[in-house]
Amino acid sequence: MLRRIDIVVIGGGQAGLSVGYYLHLEQREFVILDQSPEVGHSWSSRYDSLTLFTPRRYSALPGLPLPGDPWDYPTKDEIADYLRCYQDRFALPVQVETEVISLAYRKGRYYVTTNKGTWIANQVVVATGPFQSPYVPSFADSLSAAVLQMHTFDYRNPEMLPLADTLVIGGGNSGAQIALELSLSRQVYLSVSHNIQFMPYRFLGKSLFWWYELIGLLRKSPDSWVGRRFQKKKDPLYGYELREAIASGRIKLLGRAVHAQGKQISFADGFSLEVDTILWATGFRMDYPWIHIPELASDHAGIEHERGVTAIPGLYVVGLPWQSCRGSALIGWVHRDAEFISRMIIQYGERYANEDNSYEDLSSYGS
Repeated sequence: MLRRIDIVVIGGGQAGLSVGYYLHLEQREFVILDQSPEVGHSWSSRYDSLTLFTPRRYSALPGLPLPGDPWDYPTKDEIADYLRCYQDRFALPVQVETEVISLAYRKGRYYVTTNKGTWIANQVVVATGPFQSPYVPSFADSLSAAVLQMHTFDYRNPEMLPLADTLVIGGGNSGAQIALELSLSRQVYLSVSHNIQFMPYRFLGKSLFWWYELIGLLRKSPDSWVGRRFQKKKDPLYGYELREAIASGRIKLLGRAVHAQGKQISFADGFSLEVDTILWATGFRMDYPWIHIPELASDHAGIEHERGVTAIPGLYVVGLPWQSCRGSALIGWVHRDAEFISRMIIQYGERYANEDNSYEDLSSYGS
C-alpha cells in the first residue's frame, strides 16, 4: 500500500517526539514511524537499574515538565512512562511496530518502505538516535565458547549472569552502573581505556547541570574551542560510588582490553586475566543499511550534515551526538535541534510549495 504525506519522521524516541511537537504546533501533516511495540520501549527495555545522571529538570521534552522532584534523578521506567504520556498529551501521530526497510529518493520525493507499506513524502527526518547497533570488538571472536558474553543491550539484571567473577569491559556510565550492582554479589573487574574523571552530582548546593546551564557548557557548538576540546575527552562519571567500590576492592580496575584467546583476556599494560563471564559495555555504532540514497555520505560516525541538514533537499537528522552542541543527544537538550530542523522543514515547504511539479499527482504509483 502506498500513502502520500508531507513529512515522515523515522524514530519515535525523544528526538522524533520533539520534532513531532514542533510540527504539531505548526499544524503540519506528518507521521512518526517507530519499530518498537510502544512509545518509550527503547528506555523500558534497558537494564533494570538504569538511572539518568541528569536531574528531572533537565530530562524533559519541550512543553511538558517531567513529574517529581526536579533535582532528583529519574529512572529509565519513569522516562518510558513520560514519553508515552508526552505522545498522548500532544496527540502525536506515532505508528509503532513499523520497521523502515528502505529510504529512497527519486525525482524530489522520498519513498519510505516499511513492513506496513510505503509512504511517499516531501521531507524526511531521521531521528533514530545514536544507539542502533551494539558494538563488540572483533577480538571477542577469539574467546572460547565456554565464556559467557553479554552486551549491555541484552543485560537486564545480575540474575542473568552466573554468580562468579565477572569482567565488565567499558567505563562509560552504563558500564559503571552495571559494574557497581554486580559488585554487590561477586568480584568484578572493570576494564577501561582511559583515566576516569569523577564528578560530583552537586557543587555548592546546586546540581552540576545547573552550573552547566549557567555557563552554557552544553550549548557549546562542536566548532567552538570548548567544543573541540570536549569532543576529544571521554564523558565524566557522576558520583563517587564507583571510586569507593574500587578503593574497597569490590571492583578491580584494569586497563584497556586488547586481545583475547580462549578464556584469556590481555590488556594494554601486559596484564592478562582468565575469565568465564564478560559484560560488554562497549557502546553502540550508528548503522543505516536501510538508507538507499547513494548521494548521502554516511559511515559509523553518522550521516554527513550541517546542523542536521543534509546535502539532499528535504532530508534531515535529529538526535546525533554533537549535532549542533554538546547536549544534542541528551534528552533535555534535543529540543534545540528539533526546533531548528522544524523551522528548516517549514522554510523548505514554503519555498517549493508553489513551484511547478512540486506536489505532482502521485496516483499513478498506486494506493
